[in-house]
Amino acid sequence: MEKPYQAVKLSNMRRTIARRLTESKQTIPHFYLTTEVILTELEALRKELNAAYSERGKKISLTDLLIKALGMALSQVPDANVRFSSDELLKFEKVDISIAVSVPGGLVTPVIANAGSKQLAVISEEMRDLTNRARLGKLAESETAGGTATLSNLGMYRVRQFTAIINPPQGMILAVGSADKRPLVVGDGIVAAMIMSVTGSFDHRAIDGVVGAQLIDAFRTLLEKPIALIV
Repeated sequence: MEKPYQAVKLSNMRRTIARRLTESKQTIPHFYLTTEVILTELEALRKELNAAYSERGKKISLTDLLIKALGMALSQVPDANVRFSSDELLKFEKVDISIAVSVPGGLVTPVIANAGSKQLAVISEEMRDLTNRARLGKLAESETAGGTATLSNLGMYRVRQFTAIINPPQGMILAVGSADKRPLVVGDGIVAAMIMSVTGSFDHRAIDGVVGAQLIDAFRTLLEKPIALIV
């Protein structure tokens, strides 16, 4: 006997997500690279920044720092800031980061333009505005188009690690898991450290393994030595 169920008609958003992500998995040869990032210095920096910003009513989130770091990493490894297009490889001069934001009925990807060159306070203000308007369904179409790479952060849901599907026609997406206290070998001893897993999904038609690894390494280095994020 067939179990009872409720048939829910697909919204236009759900239909578009289904079409685009099916297209992505069927047509884009994904490969994946995972690393672990030690967040000791980044968390210390974030506390200092938020102490300084508190009088102005501002707060820097971990996502803000990740956007800045990914933007800078793509600027350092421009061969990863690309898109496959038929018989061409499109290499972008700007780094515009799409951010996966959950909304009722699906998700949208508002864009932080020139992410690597903006101050963290500006990124934070833009993210707060874009996220609030995304959840109210008030984003303009132009605000969700044109990204050169995507960042997806599920760490707040205690997801340790995941792989994300590339947002076509982009060449990569970065999936960020939770920051947890994990054992870390230091010399001959073991200490507890805040560590975060990061996995990049790359379009192998446009980005080779070494280039993807260079990007992941640049991203990790910026987070582990984060002073470059504010100078």
